[in-house]
Amino acid sequence: IWLIRHGETAWSAAWRHTGRTDIPLSEAGRLQAEALKQVLAGRSFPLVLTSPLSRAAETCVIAGYGNMAQFMDDLMEWDYGQYEGRTTAEIRQDLLPGWTIWNGNPPGGETLAQVAERADNIVEMVKSAKSDVVIFGHGHMLRVLAACWLGLPPDAGRLLFLNTASVSILGYDRESEAIIRWNNTCHLSLEEDHG
Repeated sequence: IWLIRHGETAWSAAWRHTGRTDIPLSEAGRLQAEALKQVLAGRSFPLVLTSPLSRAAETCVIAGYGNMAQFMDDLMEWDYGQYEGRTTAEIRQDLLPGWTIWNGNPPGGETLAQVAERADNIVEMVKSAKSDVVIFGHGHMLRVLAACWLGLPPDAGRLLFLNTASVSILGYDRESEAIIRWNNTCHLSLEEDHG
């Protein structure tokens, strides 16, 4: 299972919680998706899944898999409710210091258990596919999905940071679910070249 986090957006660059607000890729995000196209070139995936939100769907298209992608609502990012568009520092001004999405459910949004339920649905689907799968999605959702893949509690996703336009691979070590690669970024040199 190849996990691809969408390219940069204005909100991801500012560390704003971007759940269901449909923020498009920035110019830097489109360049990152072009770099993903080079990394994924020549790879065939019988199953291509993407979040329907434009930042993930556009990353999928630019990377060269848009014509075969299936939209899955279960791949949408965590619904941050009242914390949508706010940074962690801003949210901490209203709550106890040390708040994170992993230890405090957002008012009016999804609980971690609800996000994990969606992730479990995806894990079940890709395991039954019995073929290589590529998923274009969002940072927190993909982190929860990886934790569920590994059989860990969903809050273990807090340990699995993901950059924008990163490539991660989940698979098996013999019969055990494992991380094969994590958070590989092909766009760091692009950022240096393009300021």
